[in-house]
Amino acid sequence: MLGEALRLVRVFHDCKLGELAGALGMSPSFISEIEKGKKTPSLSTLNKYAEFFDISVSSLLFFSEELDNEGQESFRKSTRIAMRRRLIRFLQIVEDVTI
Repeated sequence: MLGEALRLVRVFHDCKLGELAGALGMSPSFISEIEKGKKTPSLSTLNKYAEFFDISVSSLLFFSEELDNEGQESFRKSTRIAMRRRLIRFLQIVEDVTI
């Protein structure tokens, strides 16, 4: 989920993969692997994303929290999960419209 969140933030900011890779000092293929969930970004990489997009690391992690939890969920927790899902879906719609 973290990779998808990072990809959506990049797309939302209308940033091309190669542009981001250059700014972060990484290869486009490495960024692609992170966004596809094949590689896990380090804290240093998350800090670079956050700095580049002028957002906090906690905002990036907000999108990536585990949505499938075991056991009973409180109303507050299930509401947060529903809001995250809707926000991620909204970002995906924005991506579709901008392409």
